[in-house]
Amino acid sequence: MDSMALFCTAGLLMAGLYWFVFIHCPAEQRGKRAVDLSGGSISAEKVQDKYRDYWSFFRRPKEIETADKVPDFVDTFYNLVTDIYEWGWGQSFHFSPSISGKSHRDATRIHEEMAVDLIKVTPGQKILDVGCGVGGPMRAIAAHSRAKVTGITINEYQVNRAKIHNKKAGLDSLCEVVCGNFLEMPFDANTFDGAYAIEATCHAPKLQEVYAEIYRVLKPGSLFVSYEWVTTSKYNNDNQEHRDVIQGIEQGNALPGLRNYTDVSKIAKQVGFQVVDEKDLAAPPAEPWWSRLKMGRIAYWRNHIVVTILAFLGIAPKGTVDVHEMLFKTADFLTRGGDSGIFSPMHMILCRKPLDS
Repeated sequence: MDSMALFCTAGLLMAGLYWFVFIHCPAEQRGKRAVDLSGGSISAEKVQDKYRDYWSFFRRPKEIETADKVPDFVDTFYNLVTDIYEWGWGQSFHFSPSISGKSHRDATRIHEEMAVDLIKVTPGQKILDVGCGVGGPMRAIAAHSRAKVTGITINEYQVNRAKIHNKKAGLDSLCEVVCGNFLEMPFDANTFDGAYAIEATCHAPKLQEVYAEIYRVLKPGSLFVSYEWVTTSKYNNDNQEHRDVIQGIEQGNALPGLRNYTDVSKIAKQVGFQVVDEKDLAAPPAEPWWSRLKMGRIAYWRNHIVVTILAFLGIAPKGTVDVHEMLFKTADFLTRGGDSGIFSPMHMILCRKPLDS
């Protein structure tokens, strides 16, 4: 009887693992199954080495302050994390305020649609998604506005993932994805009728460089909106706890260094933009954007067990466990930044390129 009970228990556990790994979370919601986790464009046998390379950037801080080093730094990061983000979070690699009575998925979509509503584009116009990832926001924005969206990302693997998702969603006629550096965009001047960046320009070593490029490719009179990662007025650089939290956020998200919220509008004006509006979308009465991270802690441990088993069996690349653990620690720093109010991932700035520019 004991042997039979043990056999049945093992069978149930294996069935549960099979369901979670192969069936749970279809591509329409998340895009990845656990069994398909990879290192992006990095070959499986090199994932662990590239993970070590990623951390070596922080031992050479001056190298991540220069534009010529940013592509390798950010590209390595997104090769390591893209599949885990898709599997564990979804196709939109950003945060959004919680909305009472709405799912996280709906809150995310509303946050994305607000961006395109702010830049006032009409169906058929051409708009730019600066740092598009695998295209979650792009698809929501294209479906909502019927504008033609061109996204740019430094990571070739993300380009391929975005194209797959765009086709699956039936939006490939409205969504185009380009592999490139947003500090040196492969577009002519005065090309786009509008532009948006959702938690993406934080990867630029100097915000003025990416803002200047966005300014260049926009048509005169067009609007640009960005949701920026910033330290807030509550941040105190003399507070060791504050410094530790911000450093944890930077290191776990491939950031050369977080900017203070006061810098954003100054930089926008320096490159020629007129600032139309600016506010922190995370400020009260907005519901906490970090609540999803808090609620996801149980899911993390469940996922971590799965990743560990898959890596042990050789299904997931060596190093995937390290990357997953890094992201969990980063989630804790983000939560602490949100709880204390010293960090916001959604400081919104709305800018216009002057008509006479």
